[in-house]
Amino acid sequence: MSSAQGSTRRNTRCPGGMPAGPTSAPLRPAAPHILSEIFSTRRRSPISRSLLSLTWALLMAAAAAPAVESVQVLGLFKDRAVVLLGDRQRVLRPGETSPEGVKLVSANAREAVLEVDGHRATYRLGSRISTRFAGADERETSVRIWPGEDGTYTVAGSIDGFPVTLLIDTGASKVAMNGVQAKRLGIDYQKVGKPSFAATASGVVKTYEIVLKRVRIGEIELQDVEAGVIDGPHPREVLLGMSFLERLEMGRSGKALELRKRP
Repeated sequence: MSSAQGSTRRNTRCPGGMPAGPTSAPLRPAAPHILSEIFSTRRRSPISRSLLSLTWALLMAAAAAPAVESVQVLGLFKDRAVVLLGDRQRVLRPGETSPEGVKLVSANAREAVLEVDGHRATYRLGSRISTRFAGADERETSVRIWPGEDGTYTVAGSIDGFPVTLLIDTGASKVAMNGVQAKRLGIDYQKVGKPSFAATASGVVKTYEIVLKRVRIGEIELQDVEAGVIDGPHPREVLLGMSFLERLEMGRSGKALELRKRP
């Protein structure tokens, strides 16, 4: 190609007066800052790229695991549990974690141990817990408990950090348990308790009055809760009595019992 031809091509213009040809700078859309930070890795060290990939993976995992508003046990089998998480039904085996972030620790025909938001609790068939939040800054906590097949209200909770299944009993003046249950919770009731007596359906029995440091159901936790330990095998379940319940607001929502922490 002659120099004259090359000069003619370089001076060619498109309609509107814009220069055309090899000397024109291509128009490129401005990429968002975050995309340039993520994908511009040519000048980054291998360590920086690894940290960036890890951060991105954690952000994606957090976005993929929605918060669970309610947990209900629908079916119990040996080494398997059918649970309702919000409106999604899942079948879990020990060690498995659902897409919602709920992990099944263990299961048998009577109960399942689930880990929700880092907290482990024991759930029985039909038991259900629902936690609602009023806002991000000021949190108002309530727990809804649905009746089981026998009409009783049981809820998974903990006493002094140990997981336990609690039976709601408005007829019990205090939280009540038997001696075996107290020992399992690490309570030396005969040493720290105050000897007393209580009237039960089986007659007058010897009890020990104690104070529990922490009693928790769902996101509701109360401290310094009065309780009684009864020598013998009864009651078979730990009773969540009025020493705990009277410090909450109680109501009904259909068949569900709603407990709300007082402001």
